[in-house]
Amino acid sequence: MLTTHSIFERYEEIRKRMPKTSTPKKFQDINSLLDIAEKGYTFVFDAFGVLNVGETLIPGADKRLDQLRSIGCNIRILTNAASYDRNGAIDKFKRLGLSVKADEIVTSRDATLLCLTSGTWGAIAAPDDQLSDISKDFIRIGHDPSDFDCVDGFVFLSSFGWTNNQQKLLTQSLLRRQRPVLIANADLVAPRDNGFSLEPGNFGHLLLDQGVKDVSFFGKPFPKVYDLLEQTLGEVDQDKIIMCGDSLHTDVIGAAARGWKTVLVTRDGLFAGFDTRDFCERSNLYPDWRLPSI
Repeated sequence: MLTTHSIFERYEEIRKRMPKTSTPKKFQDINSLLDIAEKGYTFVFDAFGVLNVGETLIPGADKRLDQLRSIGCNIRILTNAASYDRNGAIDKFKRLGLSVKADEIVTSRDATLLCLTSGTWGAIAAPDDQLSDISKDFIRIGHDPSDFDCVDGFVFLSSFGWTNNQQKLLTQSLLRRQRPVLIANADLVAPRDNGFSLEPGNFGHLLLDQGVKDVSFFGKPFPKVYDLLEQTLGEVDQDKIIMCGDSLHTDVIGAAARGWKTVLVTRDGLFAGFDTRDFCERSNLYPDWRLPSI
């Protein structure tokens, strides 16, 4: 069973594969993002655990984004969710009740697909993903072992329905012939309404554990998605960008490595029900600020 403690320990195990950074030695508790907001600042929001839990909007998230916009702050949503294309991401936030412009959303899927090279890719994706945004040749990976062997690389977009047997077939095929694997969602897990789901990052790190060599991760905390987000802002001071997330090992590490400020949101995400101070001390990772909910 996945628990906050077991997830934290796994993140610590694989931390050597993450960007190197240093963080403050303590954090400041605040009551509201408005306490640290100034005109011209950019607030970057993780989605799961910060704006929503599963398919449920966290109360007040929509109003807070509108308040920040009204005082002249830029808003970006930086999500590791890669199970749907850009239009699907926009539609999801609309269903949640968030008014979000297309240019306010940056996804790890966007960053991943920009790195596809020529050849035939094996796409690991949700069954209802039309994959219309993939510009290279691809086949959808299912349960046929021959499909694993015939492609030139893999792009892992979603773990929905991914089985232990498919993971075994993928590992065996890659150990027979090493090829690139692009993990479009670097998260190990995502908080859902009824617990945690295993995400593509979990399976990417299992591949590395088993001796697969060419595995690349996209999304927080890895750099390419930050490049993409900063391109949408134009000229901006990095210390005026504030990342709001629920994870020390993705949201805080990635943003701190970029030179951004960080806010750890504690009530609804990975650390829901726990005092995050203990996890900060154990990992020596600290945000600049901490608050229960945005």
